[in-house]
Amino acid sequence: MMKKAIAVFIGTAMLSTFSVFAEPAKSVKQAKDVTEYRQAILKLVKSNVGALGAMNKGAIPFNAETMQINSLRLEQLSLMLEDYFATDTTGFDVDTAALDKIWGNQADFKDKISALTAAASNLNKVAKAGDTTQFKPAIGQVFKSCKGCHDNYKED
Repeated sequence: MMKKAIAVFIGTAMLSTFSVFAEPAKSVKQAKDVTEYRQAILKLVKSNVGALGAMNKGAIPFNAETMQINSLRLEQLSLMLEDYFATDTTGFDVDTAALDKIWGNQADFKDKISALTAAASNLNKVAKAGDTTQFKPAIGQVFKSCKGCHDNYKED
């Protein structure tokens, strides 16, 4: 019984070291740099959702190859977002539309990033399968994941 209690205690202690708290920026330079990097990633996200939005609105025809390329890029970019939002920049005056509550609610923010990753991965599968009946719903899931994050963590 004692060994089990020790194992539980050690396991709990180990889990608590893998927290979901952001590390504060150590300098204004670091805060500005990390803000610049995450804004660059988000600009790339925006550039890849543009064509998807146009397809979903019927402004341009559905193109499975473009969906595959853009969804793969979105998935890869989403995997970088967590790293670049791991530094809390609230202690410094940086030009950002990110709301401070990102760093107070990292678990939810990471869930939102995971939703984008999953939606982009699904869009890629749908595009590869060529099931035209699923194009619009799969693109819609990508935009729903973006909206979920923007509604909660981005300045209007």
